[in-house]
Amino acid sequence: MTDQKAAEIAALNDKFRSGFFVPSFGPRPVPGRIVCTSGIAALPPETQIHIWGQVSDFDGFTDDNDPHGEHDFGAFDVEGVGKIFWKIDYYADSTCSFGAENPSDTSQCYRILTIMLASEY
Repeated sequence: MTDQKAAEIAALNDKFRSGFFVPSFGPRPVPGRIVCTSGIAALPPETQIHIWGQVSDFDGFTDDNDPHGEHDFGAFDVEGVGKIFWKIDYYADSTCSFGAENPSDTSQCYRILTIMLASEY
């Protein structure tokens, strides 16, 4: 993959994460949905909201946690909860039956952002 293609995917992933909790009156510019594991769902609502905000605002990308430059994974600690992981996967459409061939094309890619406790990985 070229650096330019990775940068395009990273920009779309950042837009997806940062804009997901903003109300939208029509199709989202970057199609997808967010899912949480049972461990996240079991946390108090205030803690879940805090975690979602941390995922949305995450910018701690390094060569170690983002080797392909796509901004598709992050990890951070939450006091009293522990390590949180989030990961974006790419699918061809909302049925999530097949992987996307071109994650830089929003007409051919549906993103799933999974938020989980590291212990659930």
